[in-house]
Amino acid sequence: MLFRSKSLAVQTVGVIHPRRGQQTSDLTLPGMIQAFSESPIYARVDGYVRTWHVDIGTPVTKGQLLAEIDAPDLDQQLNQARAVLAQAETSLDLAKTTTARYQDLIKTNSVSQQEVDQNNQNLAAQTANVKAASAAVGRLEEMQGFEKIVAPFDGVITLRKTDLGDLVNAGNAGFGRELFHLSQMSTVRVFVTVPEEFSKQVRPGTRALMDLTELPNRHFAAAVTRTTEAIDPTSRTLTVELDVANPSGELFPGAYANVHFQLPLGVAPLVIPSNAILFQADGPQVGVVNRQNHVELRKVTLGHDFGDTIQVLTGVGASDAVIASPPDSLTNGTRVAVPSTSSDGKGN
Repeated sequence: MLFRSKSLAVQTVGVIHPRRGQQTSDLTLPGMIQAFSESPIYARVDGYVRTWHVDIGTPVTKGQLLAEIDAPDLDQQLNQARAVLAQAETSLDLAKTTTARYQDLIKTNSVSQQEVDQNNQNLAAQTANVKAASAAVGRLEEMQGFEKIVAPFDGVITLRKTDLGDLVNAGNAGFGRELFHLSQMSTVRVFVTVPEEFSKQVRPGTRALMDLTELPNRHFAAAVTRTTEAIDPTSRTLTVELDVANPSGELFPGAYANVHFQLPLGVAPLVIPSNAILFQADGPQVGVVNRQNHVELRKVTLGHDFGDTIQVLTGVGASDAVIASPPDSLTNGTRVAVPSTSSDGKGN
């Protein structure tokens, strides 16, 4: 009877053996899609909107006319400058004729050298006046060219904030000055904030797949093109940019996406069922049955939690018999019985 009591006092436990997980880790992070290039478009001259030719959603090409502005003040300034140029050119022609005449008269001493020098100086002054007037006309003609608002690059109009007769001012100061917003979306940028622990693995060239909730069963190939090369001290993350081809325009700027990175691991970590972990005051532990069938509580370092299973980075080896579903009352040195059959841990 005594032998039977001692036999019943030995607790029977099931054990599993850790197994190696996958050589890659699937890291899924949220990302924000932005246009590859985007630009607000402002007026460069003061005036009134005469007409506009494009609306939201319109694809445009570089140099395409978007709107026209009436700028009567600028037009009058240009007319005045052209008149000043014509007057300066007339004065220059007269100065050239007079200077040539005095050059002939000096040969017969009909005029003094001082008069010849004065006419030469007048010719130089009139030449300078023509250059200044011509430059003024050129500047105003360039400004008049800005009465036509054109697209700076190929893209799609995503915003129109003007209408016929609107008064517009040159520059981008103040509220409501923007006329259009243009986005280039044949390729989009996707920005992702990567936790610091993965910052050395997610580098330029790292490939990923992207999907969106609104486009089920669609996956878009992407690759990291650049990173900030600095950890944000507040969020402890690295911002990375991926470029994604978007020839059909399915991907909209401002949308959220799920970005899946397949990160290579130097050594595939061991994986055990999550319910094999004891969370004690000293940290996470597992119960290991040694060769003498005694329990050893070992501290472990945990990796990624996959739900049913979890990575164990340190504390156990692949040959260790880890107690499955250990009771919280488990203590070091407890003698246990192990069934003749055991199972392997499930790995991710």
